[in-house]
Amino acid sequence: MKNIFKKHNYYLLREFVRTDFKLRYQGSVLGYLWSLLRPLALFTILYIVFSKFLKLGASIPHYPAYLLLGIVVWTYFQEASMLGLRAIVDKGELIRKTNVPKFILVLSTSFSAFVNLIINLVVFGVFLLLSGAEIHWGALLLPLILIELLIFSGAVSFFLAALYVKFRDISYIWEVMMQLLFYATPIIYPLAIIPTKYQKILLMNPLAQMIQYLRSVMVTSKTPTTGKLIYGPLSLAPFVVVIVVTYIAVIYFRMQSRMFAEEI
Repeated sequence: MKNIFKKHNYYLLREFVRTDFKLRYQGSVLGYLWSLLRPLALFTILYIVFSKFLKLGASIPHYPAYLLLGIVVWTYFQEASMLGLRAIVDKGELIRKTNVPKFILVLSTSFSAFVNLIINLVVFGVFLLLSGAEIHWGALLLPLILIELLIFSGAVSFFLAALYVKFRDISYIWEVMMQLLFYATPIIYPLAIIPTKYQKILLMNPLAQMIQYLRSVMVTSKTPTTGKLIYGPLSLAPFVVVIVVTYIAVIYFRMQSRMFAEEI
């Protein structure tokens, strides 16, 4: 992975990201607007169902912004992992004909999805200001949380990409796991509505930890976070999960990448 800092790899990565972003919406009438419309459409549906009918967010200040931020982060993770899963197989012809660094192909999908995330966060920022929420100094932590999110989603993508070369069924299994993970992460429901002991368990999930911290620094400081609910060394558990997943993903990808050209 240290090779990413080589100049020609940097330029290669930049070109792959640019090409991937252009091709993604090629042929569609609305083009790049879909990168904004998809999370906004999901937000509208979930907001009407869970806020208007089920009254789930009544106790949370600026609940629409609270919900939208969770959906934006989730959409990024879903997009990055699904694109990353197919990154090697979809570029099989290129791998067989050239000596392109394989990790660049996976990284480009993560960064391409990350560009979408930044665009969506800008829209979210406008939405947040219009909702009347006050942005406090904690928002300065936003870049650190986004870096953690980028590392975690990238690690998952590397692991899935290598696994998908050998086992094509993994795409269907991952779709099911994404459904489970969606409901195991406090995206549409406030964490406070479930018993405290279960809140602590859910916050061990790095995605839940990151979404709750982002809400805490961007929307309302009353958001339950890992630091507020879990004390001592156990509060570091989500970060340990990120480090372990990253380590395993890098090792597994390096081992398998030598045989990609033959196995695709």
